[in-house]
Amino acid sequence: MQMTLQDMWELRPNFILFSLLFLCTCVVLVSAPESRAKGEKWLTLSGDAPLVLARGGFSGIFPDSSFNAYAFAVGTGLPNLHVWCDVQLTKDGAGICLPDIRLDYYSGIAYFYAYNRSTYALNGIPVTGWFSLDFTLHELADVRLKQRIGSRTQRFDGSSKILTVDEVVELAKPPGLWLNIKYDGFYSQHNLSMKSFVVSVSKRVLVNYVSSPEVGFLTSIVEPFRTSHTKLVFRFLEAGVLEPSTNQTYGSLLSNLTFIRTFAAGIVVPKSYIWPVDKDQYLKNHTSLVFDAHTVGLEVFAAGFANDDASFPYDYSNDHVVEYLAFIDNDGFSVDGVISDFPLTPSATIDCFSHMGKNEKKQVNLSIFSSEGASGDYPGCTDKAYIKAVSDGVDILDCPVQITKDGVPFCLGSINLRDRINAAGAEWEFSSSNPDLNIVNGIFAYDLTWSDILKLRPAMYQPYDQPYANHYTLLRNPKARNDGNFMQLSDFLALANNATSVSGILISIENAAYLAEKRGLDVTYLVMDAIASYYDKEISKKIVIKSSESAVLLNFKIYTKYELWYLVDKDISDILNSTISLIKSFANSVVVSKRSVFPSDRLFLTGKTNVVPKLQAFNLTVYVQLFRNEFVSQAWDYFTDAYMEINSHVSSMAINGVITDFPATAARYRTNRCLGYKNVPHYMSPVEPGVLIRLMDSPPLPEFPIPRILTDSDVIAYGGKPTLVASTYCASVAILCRSCSTSLMGLSCYYTFNYGNCRMICSISSIV
Repeated sequence: MQMTLQDMWELRPNFILFSLLFLCTCVVLVSAPESRAKGEKWLTLSGDAPLVLARGGFSGIFPDSSFNAYAFAVGTGLPNLHVWCDVQLTKDGAGICLPDIRLDYYSGIAYFYAYNRSTYALNGIPVTGWFSLDFTLHELADVRLKQRIGSRTQRFDGSSKILTVDEVVELAKPPGLWLNIKYDGFYSQHNLSMKSFVVSVSKRVLVNYVSSPEVGFLTSIVEPFRTSHTKLVFRFLEAGVLEPSTNQTYGSLLSNLTFIRTFAAGIVVPKSYIWPVDKDQYLKNHTSLVFDAHTVGLEVFAAGFANDDASFPYDYSNDHVVEYLAFIDNDGFSVDGVISDFPLTPSATIDCFSHMGKNEKKQVNLSIFSSEGASGDYPGCTDKAYIKAVSDGVDILDCPVQITKDGVPFCLGSINLRDRINAAGAEWEFSSSNPDLNIVNGIFAYDLTWSDILKLRPAMYQPYDQPYANHYTLLRNPKARNDGNFMQLSDFLALANNATSVSGILISIENAAYLAEKRGLDVTYLVMDAIASYYDKEISKKIVIKSSESAVLLNFKIYTKYELWYLVDKDISDILNSTISLIKSFANSVVVSKRSVFPSDRLFLTGKTNVVPKLQAFNLTVYVQLFRNEFVSQAWDYFTDAYMEINSHVSSMAINGVITDFPATAARYRTNRCLGYKNVPHYMSPVEPGVLIRLMDSPPLPEFPIPRILTDSDVIAYGGKPTLVASTYCASVAILCRSCSTSLMGLSCYYTFNYGNCRMICSISSIV
């Protein structure tokens, strides 16, 4: 089909965007192949790297089979990426790309043809809807595509028309084309021939693969494609479903791969055929399917990959790169291709993260700090979470300090224990509200003794445990939801000090003013005392103190070897130079939120701020929090890819470090080989904020407060009352002197200390 001038005008913004993406990709293609893992043999049938197949284009973000979906897939994928088109036939025999035979599932056809609904028998079952065979291509000209899956954004609905196979090739110019024919038998019953269409279109464009779940259809086209470059692939559906040509289940056909090889060069299988998952969403041992298929000469393509998969196995820690690696880079096998709704992620996996050892060279200077340990895998701040974070490659291990009623400092991510413990039994005994902290019906650390804490079981913090899009929840590792033990600060210091790969300790202190004034608990003093006692044991780690309260950091300035981090605990759009100077007087690093770097309107990036470069211009190190792997934590601009989000902050804004619930992901990111390429490929290039918004018919309405400018008064306001500073400062000097006097560092300390008048004499001299 030829594009009309009107069609081209409607797609004009998309052409511009695609051209930019295409130019970027063309530059990349010159140098990327020479930098890939040299000398590494893939365990695919051919020995080449696996293919990435973009199902309906980049259908995880854009409406399936839309121009935007295909253009973004080609622009952000591997040089040999193949686009997948589910072919449907119109009344006049045109082949269109749409994932379902019912047009109303993925388009707004009901708006144009409200009364053209039909009922047909589909595989013997009556199905009602708007069917492609009831409309000519001309009648579908004004129909626009929409996103069907509720967990995905609908902001691009209506931006693309239905495309023919020829238009996909003409407009998106994919490196490879895969046609999937699902309903040949149904169309044949209505005098429409899929065979005729496929043979005809293959004479106009290069079709690399043709797949179908119908044996009869594939055997009928073996002869026309015998001498062509087109490969025929048999697609397996769920094991219990009947294949219409043979009347056998797909499960039974799986045991006769030799028969499949008589008419096909490969097979497509659901990924669960290779890595089965149990009823609790955990992996079982992999099957021998890939090995068996390769033995008879069949390529294997795994289907069903999506970064927003609600049934994603917990074993992968919400890291989709890890899942792809399980299919393409293990000691036993590699599939020959993966079919994904998010083709950027497998493209990066194949080129950037495959064939990597445990001691890979770091490609970027990025510090990794845990958030309550590896709290994405175990209850935060437990021994299990900390041990996992160490094994994951964290640089600095963190402890957010809370204080018990009897003055014991311990590690926990919130002063309110309700979301961090198994509250059964404790709820009625300890529950209360605190208007000063704006917490209703909480269980507070300061109301419990340490012996009370020991009676409780930790609980996995579930930041996304409410139903998302009204049909599923995102949980973290349910099997470990109550694993591990709470740790006193002293126990944490011992664990961190013994972890040879960990370079430092991060201690977070919040609510210090409130605890001192309202509860009589001096958290700053207690932390100083705990740390000072460890100097007697010659602690070798860097000590970092983080707080949003300036007074807390002022108290620690006497310890010149400490790093002091000021936490900006609100989203900001800018910061005054005078405020930066003020922060610099008591801190040498600043922690900001992700939205303070890349502001977003709901879940779309609207731009970027100058906060990071302004802070760094004053020689302040800048760290960003909080990075999580769950796709709902990321703006759509990152293509629901945790690595793309980290990379955009590092490559575009040059941040110095990340604070994350999933340190393994950040550690893998900084060793990926693509960052060392002369020309970094697009799937490892930073995003451009605002690009996706410009593709919408209308921008989304603001749903979050607009970030404000941070001023001097904001910083001073966090300091608490001066009495807190004075009293704790006096105590801190006493601790320093006491530590020195009992140390074996060749120093002698003498001090007198009167707490009431804050008078002290501290003399430190070398012992000869």
